[in-house]
Amino acid sequence: MLAFGLAVAVHSDRGAAQAPAAAPDPTRTASTMLDQYCSRCHNDQDQIGRFSIDDLRGDDALLGRHADEWEKILRRTSLGEMPPASKPQPDPAAKAMFVAWLRGALDSYAAAHPDPGRATIRRLNRVEYANAVRDLLALDVDFTRELPQDNSGYGFDNIADVLSVSPTLMDRYVAVAGKVSRMATGLSSSREAVTSYEVPKDGSVRNSGRPAYNERASDDLPLGSRGGGAFKYYARHDGIYEIAGWLNANTNNETDRQKEDRVGVRVPLKAGAHMIGLSFRRVLAPDETVQTLRNDTDKVPLPTDKPKLLPLDVSVDGAVVKQIQVPSYRMSDRYSQQNFPRDVLQIDVAGPFDAGKGAGDTPSRKRIFLCRPRGASAETACARRIVAALARRAYRRPVGEGDIAPLMKIYAAERADSDFEHGVEAAIEGILVSPHFLFLIESDPAGSAPGSVHRVSDLELASRLSFFLWSSLPDETLLAAAEKGELGKPGMVEAQVTRMLADPRADALTKNFAGQWLYLRNLDQQRPDITVFPEFDTRLRRAMARETEMFFGHVVANNRSVLDFIAADYTFLNQRLAEHYGIGGVSGTSFRKVRLDPAWHRGGLLGQASILTVTSYGNHTSVVKRGKWILENMLAAAPPPPPPDIPALQTAHGGRLLTAREQLELHRTNPACASCHVKMDPLGFSLENFDGVGAYRQKDVGQPIDASAVLPDGTKFAGISGLQQILLARKDEFTAAFTERLLTYALARGLSAHDMPAVRKVSGAAAADQYRIQTIIKGIAMSDPFTLRKTPPK
Repeated sequence: MLAFGLAVAVHSDRGAAQAPAAAPDPTRTASTMLDQYCSRCHNDQDQIGRFSIDDLRGDDALLGRHADEWEKILRRTSLGEMPPASKPQPDPAAKAMFVAWLRGALDSYAAAHPDPGRATIRRLNRVEYANAVRDLLALDVDFTRELPQDNSGYGFDNIADVLSVSPTLMDRYVAVAGKVSRMATGLSSSREAVTSYEVPKDGSVRNSGRPAYNERASDDLPLGSRGGGAFKYYARHDGIYEIAGWLNANTNNETDRQKEDRVGVRVPLKAGAHMIGLSFRRVLAPDETVQTLRNDTDKVPLPTDKPKLLPLDVSVDGAVVKQIQVPSYRMSDRYSQQNFPRDVLQIDVAGPFDAGKGAGDTPSRKRIFLCRPRGASAETACARRIVAALARRAYRRPVGEGDIAPLMKIYAAERADSDFEHGVEAAIEGILVSPHFLFLIESDPAGSAPGSVHRVSDLELASRLSFFLWSSLPDETLLAAAEKGELGKPGMVEAQVTRMLADPRADALTKNFAGQWLYLRNLDQQRPDITVFPEFDTRLRRAMARETEMFFGHVVANNRSVLDFIAADYTFLNQRLAEHYGIGGVSGTSFRKVRLDPAWHRGGLLGQASILTVTSYGNHTSVVKRGKWILENMLAAAPPPPPPDIPALQTAHGGRLLTAREQLELHRTNPACASCHVKMDPLGFSLENFDGVGAYRQKDVGQPIDASAVLPDGTKFAGISGLQQILLARKDEFTAAFTERLLTYALARGLSAHDMPAVRKVSGAAAADQYRIQTIIKGIAMSDPFTLRKTPPK
């Protein structure tokens, strides 16, 4: 007879006056159900699915020791996957009672016996390092590319177990720390240096037959711009800098550069971060300035008139500072280029050319140099004040003499060879390579027993919060609250989360969590075939990503329901993306919120081109990739990996191209494939009206698309609207799946069965609050796995 732990405890106080005589006994019902419907297959002898329930006997502790098995039983049973449809089924009421009982038993056991696990010491990943440098030193420079890409685990690159450390990586940290400290103090070399930015181009051609760069490239360029590009540049000193551009030479954008392809001017720049841009001024409508080159190019005469001059704007921080008159074609070209618009291929910034002006009054220098010694005798005290303030923020805790003394030793050694500011610069470099900065280190209270559970300190909780929501250091407000021990007070964590989500740094949750949860980071690696998708270009790719980022950020900032991710009646578009969607009335490069008409077949994540593109191949859609994406990311029900030696899909049969549906019907004749495809394929088929770059279509390989589908339980639906209704009917499952993914990211570790009660508690609270996303975020921040720590056993 199976023992059912807490169910017995729940009913141990029963009596004639407390429960109706006819009330069913959940313990007996559960025992009967497992014996009758599960033990015949899942026993020590048969172990179908490598799973046996024979060991699930004993006292309450079995709920803890066998949490993995019980959670599997709960999940498979609640989803209707067990018992299999081909086997005898229990009475629906008895099954519902069993599910409710087991869920309650597991959750009650977890509340009484919390097991938060314990992540290993975690290194900052390269994004967190760059953000921490930015916030510590007020240095608006992205250093992520200075460090190697981090490994990922459980779908994220902040997972402690995969963030290894090697001698090579430490060498990179040392090199980057030196570059950062010199740049922040303004003590980098005063010799001229060149920074180059290659403007993204892909050579695609719009339906007009004209290159795709006849429009303003970005909001960072002046109004009325055409083509060009802009990038963030950090001026090391006040001074004169040369901004130069390499222009395209001919019609096919070749880069056989000659001296006449380069133009430039010198402009003054203040030390600090600037947005540098080069773009042509749109003077006339494109139809008035662009002609179609005739096919018989051999008959095009050589130009005899003076070349027409085009205005090229040099902009700094969005404002035009200089204008260069550029010939519309290169004089050495054989044929006139006035038929094609010129564009910028690369931007170079060189300088400073008059470094005598000094480092300037940058935000970084203001942050670092809290004091200015009036004489040599005051330098050490001032340096100690600077070092102590920076170390406290960098190490995310109060610092003592043991922290400051090694840094002051570095300062003194450099000061002896140079001057005060170079000494401070050397100490900053020491801070940036310290383990206290590079690693998130937590400790157990003195005397804590092995295996005991305790609340993390306020300072540790502050770091957990800041790296969860900002991928960066705690700010002064959060750090001061932690130092005062205020985070343990009622409502304080919730108040801090509310404040932090309203801060621009919360954009890290979009970039780093959503960027990986939704595979947005893969969009840059996606290479759609422009012969199949001639409308696709770099600007469309950027617009795709921006739509999803703004959509996710809007849901978070406005505390919207997570069900908006399934079906929303709004999105964010600019003209380029709106045209791709066939939506009129949107003009310009700026994104704005757009109310969606159901006839446009959009809404939610699954109607966004970014998701549809990363789940496709370069030249065609993928029913399987899209179905798998939905199972993994929206239902937390990833299928098992495919068996080895699975044949590729057959694309043609009998001399005829096959539709995606026909290809998969042939593929599913393999029994090894059918069990997984029966779950994935219906979800993917419903999105077949979207092509490989997310445009809506009615036909594929010349045949009408059939977007209808049937789920394994026989439910029929069609198209994106039908899929949205299927997912909305499983909204609690989606909410729990989203909570799982966000909790994994927040904890920087994979989840175990011991975390699932917390997932259910958080997602259940959200369901009771109209599925609001901030209820999930705050629930995670106050959950046992996030706020507790387990002392490791001996």
